[in-house]
Amino acid sequence: MTIEPQSIDWDALRLVAKEALTHAYVPYSKFPVGVAAIVDDGRVISGANVENASYGLTLCAECSMVSALHMSGGGKLVAFTCVDGKGNALMPCGRCRQLLFEHSAEGMLLETVSGIKTIDEVIPDAFGPRTLEEYRGE
Repeated sequence: MTIEPQSIDWDALRLVAKEALTHAYVPYSKFPVGVAAIVDDGRVISGANVENASYGLTLCAECSMVSALHMSGGGKLVAFTCVDGKGNALMPCGRCRQLLFEHSAEGMLLETVSGIKTIDEVIPDAFGPRTLEEYRGE
């Protein structure tokens, strides 16, 4: 499945992410993050970060979104955006890029601070489900 960047309404997707960040639980960092993605079946899902006093147990917005993905029927992510509390584009951390890769359709598009990129551009040479499928000859 090839997704063309111009086929995505990035403004609308960013609005969903901005709405999601209003649900962030950030009493410690005061840094809300909202994310939104389009699933391969056309659904739009979102998530927000949820902090914890121990910090190490904090859930990134991407984690809550992937949970929403599976709770609402699964699928593969085809387009993704992440915004900070001011609505500006925010690049996911390395851990979250790996999480996104795990649940992405090939060629998933990400809106980043430096423009639209594919998942393979933001986490090159990643190891994930497709690697295992190739190894097993599937």
